[in-house]
Amino acid sequence: MTELELDLLCDERGFLIDSHLWVAEIAEALAAKEGIHLTPAHWEVLNLLRSFFSEFGESPANRALVNWVKRHAGSDKGKSIYLMHLFPGSPARVGSRIAGLPKPKNCL
Repeated sequence: MTELELDLLCDERGFLIDSHLWVAEIAEALAAKEGIHLTPAHWEVLNLLRSFFSEFGESPANRALVNWVKRHAGSDKGKSIYLMHLFPGSPARVGSRIAGLPKPKNCL
């Protein structure tokens, strides 16, 4: 996927305009723009982000993401430090962007 193709699919903040278009190739391209190489650990959290969105209709804030990951992947992964290692800056914002979801409402 070219950067131009990706830019046409995203809003001005880099979030996918239509989350239904999300596929692995788009996730890889969005991650590359963030300087992230996706590993199985990243995919686990991306899938959890998408399951949260599917259940609640919005992207989680950081605290909600930590609790969701803790509940579904275990307490060793449901920690801010673990998520920050995978998605530096703001795990909820960066992770949601790569997962093809809207920006969490309370993120700057």
